[in-house]
Amino acid sequence: MRAPAAPSTPIAGFRRLLAGRTLSVLATCLVPTALTLAVIHATGSATDLGLVLACELIPQLVLLPVGGVLADRLPPQRVAFAADLVRGLIQLIIGVELLLGTVNILHLSVLSAITGAAVAIGTPTVSPLVTAVVPPEARLRANSHLGTARGIALVAGPGIVGVMVITIGVGWSFVLTAALFIVAAATLGGLKVTRHERPAGNSTFMKDLAEGWQVVRSHRWFWTNLIGHGISNLTAGVLMTLGPLIALRELGGDVSWVITYQCGMVGLLLGAYLAPRLPIPRPLVATSLGGAVFALPLLTFAVPAPTAVNAAAYFVAMLGLGVLNTVWQTVMQQRFESHTLARADSYDALLSFAARPLGLALAAPVAATTGNAAVLVFAAVLVGGSSLGLLTLREVRTMGFVTGEVPPQKSAPEAAAEHRK
Repeated sequence: MRAPAAPSTPIAGFRRLLAGRTLSVLATCLVPTALTLAVIHATGSATDLGLVLACELIPQLVLLPVGGVLADRLPPQRVAFAADLVRGLIQLIIGVELLLGTVNILHLSVLSAITGAAVAIGTPTVSPLVTAVVPPEARLRANSHLGTARGIALVAGPGIVGVMVITIGVGWSFVLTAALFIVAAATLGGLKVTRHERPAGNSTFMKDLAEGWQVVRSHRWFWTNLIGHGISNLTAGVLMTLGPLIALRELGGDVSWVITYQCGMVGLLLGAYLAPRLPIPRPLVATSLGGAVFALPLLTFAVPAPTAVNAAAYFVAMLGLGVLNTVWQTVMQQRFESHTLARADSYDALLSFAARPLGLALAAPVAATTGNAAVLVFAAVLVGGSSLGLLTLREVRTMGFVTGEVPPQKSAPEAAAEHRK
């Protein structure tokens, strides 16, 4: 059996959703670089920069499960609208303060914390929006479009910020970023979505929060893959730290890393584009293999290999990641009922958001003791072993795509009890 037919998705609602989410992702990709430049302009202190970035990250990690509950309890387009609107207003405030010369680190820290909270609330809404707008048979293609748009934003974001800073200044770059968020929010205002009914019964916010964790625990294929994805993000952080240092010191300078990185971004785009066009009879086998190939650039940089070899390895790794992301989102949308999907997605995002900064933070100090090669080889074995290890699970090897709506499932406690048997 191959992947379900992937017809084009000329659905007006999806076009609107794609445009809005693309603008939101692009604006999100502009913020870190612009925020870094804002701190540099304000104080030039690395400590201040670390504080501001931490103030944005910590609320994301703490509030992602809360965002999942909100997106499951409320219409997801309203949650996403509010999150984008808040982020737009925050970027506007920062821009105005920069233009007036009144910005300070305390303000930036508080505003960054609010931004992080909005990111946490808005992130789990994407999958529920896809299932509410796109019919089941078209979701793989829809996720491919969204993944390609995200990849383009990741590639173009830093360059766009650089151009804006050079041409109009840091303050105005924040104002334009705010406009992107506000336009993205506006696209959700008239979005027509399919309403998904919640199960009858008395449910409170705290019960829904607890049920979200139970849902994750009750599906072994899901939580084991989440661990694998967390390890993949951890090792990606290791490569993002040590790769540029090795390129600078041993491979001829910055150009070597730029070439390697850009080849990876091309691979990411190509993977997202190809995912619905490949014969994929077992989606979780494909995602496991897509995660395992990230070991390649870790090994080539451990040598270190010539730039051409590193670039080719990183291209293959990111191509695998592009396929993984697209297929994984589709599997989640097919396997979780609409009233639990956002909570499941929030835990997936939580591990990703937490693991990569951990890899970034640990790589250099550990490498200073053991050497770069030892850290990179260990990371390669870790990501390759954990990804391929998923194939030992029967449900990973046998699970296929679902061609219809998600069938009713047991409650989380019932599923957990059945799994324990």
